[in-house]
Amino acid sequence: MSENSFLGAQWHGKIFTGAWTNGADASYDVIEPATGQTLGRLGAANADDVNEAATRAAAAQKEWAKTPPAERAAVLRRAGALWAEHAEEISDWIVRESGGIPAKAGLEVSSAEQICFESSALPSHPKGQVLTSNEPRWSFSRRVPAGVVSVIAPFNFPLILSIRSVAPALALGNAVLLKPDPRTAVCGGVSLARIFAEAGLPEGLLQVLPGGREAGEAVVSAPEVSVISFTGSTAAGRKVGESAGHLLKRCHLELGGNNALIVLPGAEVGPATSAGAFGSWMHQGQICMTTGRHLVHESIYDEYVEQLAERARNLPVGNPATEEVALGPIIDDKQRTNVRDIIDKAQADGARLVAGGTGEGAFVPPTVLADLSPSNPAWTQEIFGPVAPVSRFSTLEEAAELVNASEYGLSVGILGDVGMAIELADLVDSGKVHINEQTVSDEANVPFGGTKDSGNGSRFGGAEANIEAFTETQWVTMRSQIAPYPF
Repeated sequence: MSENSFLGAQWHGKIFTGAWTNGADASYDVIEPATGQTLGRLGAANADDVNEAATRAAAAQKEWAKTPPAERAAVLRRAGALWAEHAEEISDWIVRESGGIPAKAGLEVSSAEQICFESSALPSHPKGQVLTSNEPRWSFSRRVPAGVVSVIAPFNFPLILSIRSVAPALALGNAVLLKPDPRTAVCGGVSLARIFAEAGLPEGLLQVLPGGREAGEAVVSAPEVSVISFTGSTAAGRKVGESAGHLLKRCHLELGGNNALIVLPGAEVGPATSAGAFGSWMHQGQICMTTGRHLVHESIYDEYVEQLAERARNLPVGNPATEEVALGPIIDDKQRTNVRDIIDKAQADGARLVAGGTGEGAFVPPTVLADLSPSNPAWTQEIFGPVAPVSRFSTLEEAAELVNASEYGLSVGILGDVGMAIELADLVDSGKVHINEQTVSDEANVPFGGTKDSGNGSRFGGAEANIEAFTETQWVTMRSQIAPYPF
């Protein structure tokens, strides 16, 4: 990357602590998953780096909380404008570092812009209530900044899943320790450091600390940290939640999903398979909201499977940085091995491979598996790859039972007659229900979250959820004179 570019080269081998500094641990290579090429190097933070960062953040936060709301809002507005100004360069990093196609990269950058603009309204949002009291006094509740917030973000949508917590936390008067996934720490970490520095955010309020398990544990346990915002796998989220609970810290968890798309009788099969294809294969299926289960009414099941398979056969796969493709690479060898293993195990358990398969190298083609039993591993597990398992149902009650049998409850899509869809929506346990849309959807102003093993509720997005997530409630009373007491 050129020294004269916006992101520049000052971050090479560094972590961001308000300035670019050497981490205590050795630096590591940033790898392009499509080619294996080294794109640069980043510093890796260890526990000492995190603890020092937390101390600096706590000191900076005290002054930031006193900053007039209009000044905090202005920083967020400038940040929003900067995402648009530098969209081309940041999008290029998202394509190369995360393996996303250009359209996905553009979505991330435009979402970052909108999240900052939405967050810029938070400093002036009402944050309290006048309460009744049986005493001769005024009684209030007010929301005050939580203090230092740790944000732990994953690789798949590295920019959106960082900025959706970083921006509102900063807007509400907090400091932030951001631990991006090391695999995507440039687009999910460096870009935020550069944007907010350029927007005028005071030093110390945002610190970017890529690293491994030690850094992850430290951003949870640092004494100055009062809130943890985690997005990632259910297994990792359980560990974060356990640690936070032991330390009596609030923890917002947005975890995995095995999301169902239900195709009702009478639904138009062509548009339904288009929705299903997008839901399962967008960004190679590496999305928590990916359509992991296609439940199709028996009357249109065979036609749906064939049309979905035909779409799979016609979607190009390759390097999104150099080719016009619909699907790019899987993020790394470990995830590719996991996806291929599940495809093999699904067939061994009786599933029929209709299109695609395990693929070669960095790429897995869009895959359709049909006739799965409810216990098939491709039906029960979150695959996080471009696999569309399809099964049939007979009645709405059966469909609801199959949806709810999953340990996850993040997103459900229902395609077909609206009246029937509303009836079914009342029967499913899910944080999100989309009628006549597939399962992947989000906006900057909506509460986002899931039930069961998909997390502990809607903890991101929209003024109400963000204020709840990143502030504390304080009770204040006031009398005209000192109260009389019997002692």
